[in-house]
Amino acid sequence: MAETKYTVTGMTCGHCAASVTEEINKIDGVSDVAVDLPSGAVTVTSDASLSEAAVRSAVEVAGYELAQ
Repeated sequence: MAETKYTVTGMTCGHCAASVTEEINKIDGVSDVAVDLPSGAVTVTSDASLSEAAVRSAVEVAGYELAQ
């Protein structure tokens, strides 16, 4: 199992967090997504390391941005 932390900008409410969680969960191998709304921290647990590009794309589909 791999656990990776990201920072997502633009999330302001539970719906935002749910949208990001839903899109990241669509990535093959993802087993859990935990969002800390106040800090924008997103912890992704997966079977193996994920490409940052895949996570970035999922976050953008949800309407937000992965911090640099």
